[in-house]
Amino acid sequence: MRAAAEPGTRTRPAGPIGSGPIGSGRGPFARFAGFARRVDAATPQGRDRAVDGLRALALLAVPAGHWLVGGFTLGPGDAALHNASPLTALPQLAPASWVFQMLGIFFLVGGHASVRSLRRAAARSMPTGQWLRGRLARLGRPVAGVATVWAGLLAALGAAGVPDATLRTAVVLVVQPLWFVGVYAVITALTPLCVRAAERLGGLGSAAPLLLWVAAVDFLRYGPAAAAVPDWLGLLNLLPGWLFAYQLGVAWGTGRLRRPSARLLLAGGTALFAVLLLAFGYPASMVGVPGAARTNSHPPSLLVLALAAVQSGAAVLLRDRLSGLLRRRPGLWAPVVVVNLSAMTILCWHQTAMLAVAVTSAPLGPVPGLTEAPGSPGWVAGRLAWLPLFALLLALIGRAARRFETPWTAATAVHRTAAALLTAAFAGYAVAVL
Repeated sequence: MRAAAEPGTRTRPAGPIGSGPIGSGRGPFARFAGFARRVDAATPQGRDRAVDGLRALALLAVPAGHWLVGGFTLGPGDAALHNASPLTALPQLAPASWVFQMLGIFFLVGGHASVRSLRRAAARSMPTGQWLRGRLARLGRPVAGVATVWAGLLAALGAAGVPDATLRTAVVLVVQPLWFVGVYAVITALTPLCVRAAERLGGLGSAAPLLLWVAAVDFLRYGPAAAAVPDWLGLLNLLPGWLFAYQLGVAWGTGRLRRPSARLLLAGGTALFAVLLLAFGYPASMVGVPGAARTNSHPPSLLVLALAAVQSGAAVLLRDRLSGLLRRRPGLWAPVVVVNLSAMTILCWHQTAMLAVAVTSAPLGPVPGLTEAPGSPGWVAGRLAWLPLFALLLALIGRAARRFETPWTAATAVHRTAAALLTAAFAGYAVAVL
C-alpha cells in the first residue's frame, strides 16, 4: 500500500482493494470493515503510517476551515453572492483558526515525504531534474484541470444569467487554495538545498535562519518605523515563512530532527505564540479577516511560524503513538489512505462543492448558515449543518475530478491545447478579479 507522498502524488494500493466481492447481502459497516482489512493487509510493513495520518488530518482541515469561514451575503435586488466572514462579527471565534490552520503540518510532512522520495529516486539513478519534473507535473495537472473546468463554468453560468458579482466571488474562492500549490511547487524545487542545509546545520539550525528572517521583516513592518515601510515588504516573508515547516520536515526525514529538538520546538513555539499575542498585539486569527488592518497568513507572520513550531514539535513527539494507533485500527487507517490518494482533488475542488450549493440557493434569498449574513452564533450552527452536504458533493465531484491527478496519456494535442487555452483564460480572469 502506498498512500500519496505529498500533494499531487497519486499512488495506488498494492492489491485489489477496489475490486472483488465486498460481501453480498452484508450491511455497510460489514462492507467497510472488509474494505479496511484489505487496505491494511495491502500496506507494506515499512509504511510510515503516522506521516500519512498527519497529512490526512492537515488535508481535511483545509476544506473544514474554508467552509466554516466562507460566508456569503446577498446583494440587494440581484441575488448576487458576496464573500463575508463570520470572524468579522464574531471575533471570539478566532481561536478556532488555531486548530484549522494546519499548513505547518502540511509543509512538515511534505518536506519529510520529499526527502524520502528524492533518496529513492537517487537510489534508482534518477536525475534530480527528472524527479522534480515529475513532482511538479503531479501538482500542475489538477490545477490545470480545475482551471479548465471553471473557465467553461464561468461562460455557462454567465450565459444562464448568474450575476457577474457571483462569478467574481466564485473565482476568488476557487483561487483561494490554489496559491498554496504555487508556493508548494517553488519550495519543492528547493528540496536538494534543504537537504544539504539539514545535513550541515541540523534540524533546528537549518530552520532557525528562516524564523529570524521573518522576525526581522515583521519588526520592520510593525515596529517603530512601520509608517515608513512600503506595503510590499511583507512579501519578503512569503517564501521563508512557508519554507520554515518544510525545512523542519526535511530535517525530520533525514534524521536530524529528533525528540529533544521536538520538545524545544513545542515549548519554544508555545512561548513565542503567547508573547506575540499578548505582548506584541498580533491578530488572534490565523486567517484573514475582512477589514482588519493586519493579517497573519498573507503573507505569513511570525505568529504563523510559532504555530508551525508547536504543530511540528507535537507531530514528531506523537509519531510513534499515532503510528501504533493506525496499525491497530484498520478502520482508521483506510480513510487515511483514501484521503491521501485524493490530496490534490480535495485541495482544488472543495470550494466548488460549497459554491454548488450557494449559487443554486442564491435566488431563494437568505438561507440560514449558507447565504444569510454570517453575523450570529446561529449562523455558525447553521453552517455546521451544511457541512455534510458539502462533503458529499466533494466526494461526488472527486470521483470525476481525480482523473486530473493521473498522467494525461490519452489526451490528444487538440485536447492539451484546449486545456491550455482555457486555463490561460481562467488565469487571466482571476488576475483581473483579484
